[in-house]
Amino acid sequence: MSTLATLFVVVLLLNLMPAFAPPTWMAMSWVGFNLPEGNPFVFAVVAASAATTGRLVLAAFARLLLRGRLMRDADRQNIEVVEAWLKKRKKLTVGAFFLYALGPFPSNYLFIAYGLSGLPLAVIGAAFFAGRTISYSVWAYLGRLASAYIDIESPMEGGYLSGYFIVLQLALLGSVYVLMKLDWKVLIEQRRLKWRRGMKRRDVGRRGHTAKH
Repeated sequence: MSTLATLFVVVLLLNLMPAFAPPTWMAMSWVGFNLPEGNPFVFAVVAASAATTGRLVLAAFARLLLRGRLMRDADRQNIEVVEAWLKKRKKLTVGAFFLYALGPFPSNYLFIAYGLSGLPLAVIGAAFFAGRTISYSVWAYLGRLASAYIDIESPMEGGYLSGYFIVLQLALLGSVYVLMKLDWKVLIEQRRLKWRRGMKRRDVGRRGHTAKH
């Protein structure tokens, strides 16, 4: 029981981190490798529960802080265009989260981006949990399988803070910025990419002057 509680806490903390957290699949491989007598599915359910909880908290935090306090009105209105589009395609959204959760890719930026919308979190959380349970079961089982063939005393090469990992995290962080700056109305209605530029100072002043009158 203490092992499962520790696993839950560790995975929860990893998934609360908005960036540069070690991939959870590495933790699941480690658990399977070092605890081959354990049940990979039980480990996966506990880890998936923790991961889903952490990601939903991260999405809620992004909604409260970024969308509610830091995001400009123009950016918020732009995101609302995507929100309206996704509302009409709930099955597509849920399916996308499920399929994404099956892979080893980081999901922190996905939940941050989704949190910027006003869409409900429970449905995508359930899809993410199901997908992560499956993928974590596989990683834990592979770790247990590897423990039978790999000498635990042998040195492990590499680390999660490799150049590839850092570049990937920076690229994903940039993708959230791009999602905010794309003109989604033009993309959805006209099928073309357009970069939203900030209003010029004189335009801001003119709008403020008009509002006073």
